[in-house]
Amino acid sequence: MSYDLVIIGSGPGGYSAAVRAGQYGLRAAVVEKDPKLGGTCLHVGCIPTKALLHSAEVWNHFVHAADEGIECGEPKLQFPKVIERKNKIVAKHAAGVEFLMKKNKVDVIKGFARLKGSGRIDVDGRIVEAKNIIVATGSEARMLPGLEPDAARILTNIEILNLTAVPKSLIIIGAGAVGVEFASIFSRFGTKVVILEMLPRVVPIEDEDVSKELARVFKKNGIRIETGAKAGNVRKTESGVQLTVTLAGGKTEEMEAEKLLVAVGRKPNTENIGLENTRAELDRGFIKVNQWMETGEPGLYAIGDVVAGSPQLAHVATAEGMAAVAHIAGKPERPIRHDRIPGATYTEPGIGSVGLTEARARAEGYAVKVGKFPFAANSRASILGSHDGFIKVIADEKYGEILGVHIIGPQGFELIAEAVAAMEAEATVETLMSTIHAHPTLYEALGEAFNSVYGLAINA
Repeated sequence: MSYDLVIIGSGPGGYSAAVRAGQYGLRAAVVEKDPKLGGTCLHVGCIPTKALLHSAEVWNHFVHAADEGIECGEPKLQFPKVIERKNKIVAKHAAGVEFLMKKNKVDVIKGFARLKGSGRIDVDGRIVEAKNIIVATGSEARMLPGLEPDAARILTNIEILNLTAVPKSLIIIGAGAVGVEFASIFSRFGTKVVILEMLPRVVPIEDEDVSKELARVFKKNGIRIETGAKAGNVRKTESGVQLTVTLAGGKTEEMEAEKLLVAVGRKPNTENIGLENTRAELDRGFIKVNQWMETGEPGLYAIGDVVAGSPQLAHVATAEGMAAVAHIAGKPERPIRHDRIPGATYTEPGIGSVGLTEARARAEGYAVKVGKFPFAANSRASILGSHDGFIKVIADEKYGEILGVHIIGPQGFELIAEAVAAMEAEATVETLMSTIHAHPTLYEALGEAFNSVYGLAINA
């Protein structure tokens, strides 16, 4: 059978591209090797992780209910039911993706796809032909050399989502988004958590002030953080794991815990998919593309985690899918602006960011003005009992162009939306200063932060 477009992989980028192709009237199909559609994000990534984070937040409210003047007695955490709720959410949305394929007349082909070149794909021995192909095969967790994950002790994002009980202790190697989110989950459930990070700070891609604040809050909440640390000699024991850690000053320490989570990044799923049969070029396993996500092979596109230089975020994969399908269908579409991609980390306090960090802006030669507003001065944050964090605005000194916005605080991953929209609309600091923000809300802190660029914040 021949198609206008075949998409390999049904994660957020893949299925969204398929829907858009159907909307544009293209004859499209999705090839998926796993039993259900939705990819890593839906089944073992974004969605189940955020479901657990929500449950951890609710549990935290019950544990501290007395602070709200509410008597709850002795709350009990039934962790298997937490996992059951997570699984129901995942199943619901997986069924939703199946429905979207039917609604938009997209064929679903089950099996492992290998590119054969010249618009041909081998799916478990069956040849499928397409005028255009999008590779959306995603990524998988990297492991430390010599380690293999198992369901009992050494975990990745997959195994940790299926634990049947809250571990008493957990060591996390890696302080990127995955590592700190699971730290936020299990520390609130009562687990003794240690984070080991080789780089000098946690969430190292964020603005340095954000990293410092998250580390401060985590430490205040009992999470041990060791940056500049290197883990080695990992061995399993009857009760868990032991490892030797070289700390920042060169001192070594033996650590042990019931579970070990390896969260040291993700590698692209580009092996054994037949790229050698095409003219696509690779960079350390990632696929090189142009602004329309097109590879060196005419009619072959790549989106999402497999793309060289692209942030490994679900919403980026989706946006890239939209750009690729628009190009295929001959529809108008703007190239993706990487300086306007929001980042979101769903810890407590939450993190949201867009644009340049202060250090990056200065390194690029901008003369910058910085505004900063603390959530301690926000009425809604006081009502919610969530005072930690701040909003930081990086602006061009001469024209008031918004170069970056960095949030750590209550619902920071939601609040970043206004900043993203403002930057996309090329609004200036002055525009946001004069924008009326409702009171009392968390997002009015954004208005204060923009005012603080010129020293005009009212409540700080």
